[in-house]
Amino acid sequence: MDTSFIKSAKEHQVQYRNFLKKANKNKVLDILPDLHEEAFTHVDCLTCANCCKNYSPRFKMPDIKRIARHLRMKEVAFIDTYLKLDTEGDYVVKSSPCPFLGSDNYCSIYEERPRDCARFPYTDEDVLLKQPDLTLKNTTVCPAMYYVMERLIKL
Repeated sequence: MDTSFIKSAKEHQVQYRNFLKKANKNKVLDILPDLHEEAFTHVDCLTCANCCKNYSPRFKMPDIKRIARHLRMKEVAFIDTYLKLDTEGDYVVKSSPCPFLGSDNYCSIYEERPRDCARFPYTDEDVLLKQPDLTLKNTTVCPAMYYVMERLIKL
């Protein structure tokens, strides 16, 4: 995977933060769906999987119930086997990379994956504006988020 975006994303953190502070929220929200689609014409998650290798989604109870059922495990066994509580009281995976990530970068529970995984990197929703610290972090993790922010700061 080309990780050259990480250095650039780190160098642009101040620009991104300033943009997020001053952005016309309605204008940004109007163009995010198109930028999201455009980003994923340039970024193939299967060549990257940086999120799955370095990051854990939150596993909410509906996710835990659904995935445990899919794996034919009791919820308690699923939690004991794969999850831990983080400092914010959310369930996250115990280890990196994610235990459901295959060597081919495919997710073994893709159809049942946590909602956080399905939404990541939030490039088509208001989380991008409402949680600037998360957005800034994601620019150094996800090339699609980096792409979207690079396009946004040029508006």
